[in-house]
Formats: sequence, C-alpha cells, structure tokens
Amino acid sequence: MSLRLGDIAPDFKADTTEGAIQFHQWLGNSWGVLFSHPADFTPVCTTELGAVAKLRAEFDKRNVKVVALSADPLESHEKWIGDINETQKTEVNFPLIADPEFKVANLYDMIHPQVSDKFTVRSVFVIGPDKKVKLTITYPASTGRNFDEILRVIDSLQLTAGYSVATPANWKHGEDVIITAAVKDEDIPGKFPKGHTRVKPYLRTTPQPNI
Repeated sequence: MSLRLGDIAPDFKADTTEGAIQFHQWLGNSWGVLFSHPADFTPVCTTELGAVAKLRAEFDKRNVKVVALSADPLESHEKWIGDINETQKTEVNFPLIADPEFKVANLYDMIHPQVSDKFTVRSVFVIGPDKKVKLTITYPASTGRNFDEILRVIDSLQLTAGYSVATPANWKHGEDVIITAAVKDEDIPGKFPKGHTRVKPYLRTTPQPNI
C-alpha cells in the first residue's frame, strides 16, 4: 500500500555515502526530504543531485535535511558523485542511500510495476519533525524535478503548521495568505493583528503572519 499524507514515514537503517543512518534518529527534530532515482549515472538525476547540492543553504535555513536514494550499491554511488561534482560544478553535500536490495524502495512504494519492476520511480517525500509524511510527488523519468517548487511547498507547510492559514495558488514566501474557515470573523483581529481583507465571506486574506 502506498504512503498517504499524514502516515508515519517508515523508519529504516541504511548505508549511505556519509555512513550508516537510522532514518528517524538521523532526522531528529528536523524536517526531511527523501527523493529517489531510478539508477546511478542517469542524466536527469545527475542534474537534480547537482541542483540540490547548490541549494544546501536554502534547505539548512528551513531546518531541512535532504537524503537521496538509488537502488545501486555504495561503490557505484561514490563514482557517480564524482561525475555529478564534475559536470554540475558543485560538491554533493548530502547523503545518498545505497538500496541494492530495494528494502527502502519497497517500504516507500518506490517500485511501480506499470513503469518498471527493476527501478525506483522518481519520488519525493517531505517529512515533518513529527515523522509524518507531509507531501508526496512522483515525476516521470523524462521530467527533472523543480526543487525551487519543493522549497516553496516546505515554506507553505512550515507556515501553515503554526498558523490558521492556507496558501493560495502560486504563493511565494512574503505574499498574503488565506485565513482558514475555522477562524471566525470576530477572532481575526486577535489572531492576525496585521489586518485582513474580506474578499468573500469564505475568502479572507492577511499578510504572512510569521515575517
């Protein structure tokens, strides 16, 4: 059965390019991004790992730990990292899980028989400090992941976890947000002292409250 939003992300022990990890313990009180690749030395994934390495400071700023997975062995990962560093002009600065027996891939339902029964699909899981799955996305092999979008979603998840708000379409950090329906009109001034705009009875906006 595939993981659903709100499920506890399965814990696991695995070898990585930065040593063995126990996943939940490794996450600690951080948010996490776990993303998978069909195999080492694949062209789209090479660019993705390079892109994530360049965004390390942005993930750190949000208290997010990033870990990648490919179902190839550790020795292959080490050689692939050399190629990534060379071609993407960066240094891979996060662990890559070696999963040659598909143990983690099966825990996270990364094997889709309709696509292939031999390779992990290109999935993304965002996991909260409570170890619950907050986001899942699966991309086709031909489309590189947009990690700016993943950062945008993390901004939304972290904001909405602490305030009674939701983020509108195409929202970016710093823009107005929507007050949730659970907040009564009379309670808005106390909860949102920056003011609000009543567009419709069901659509009330306010400046982002955590900045």
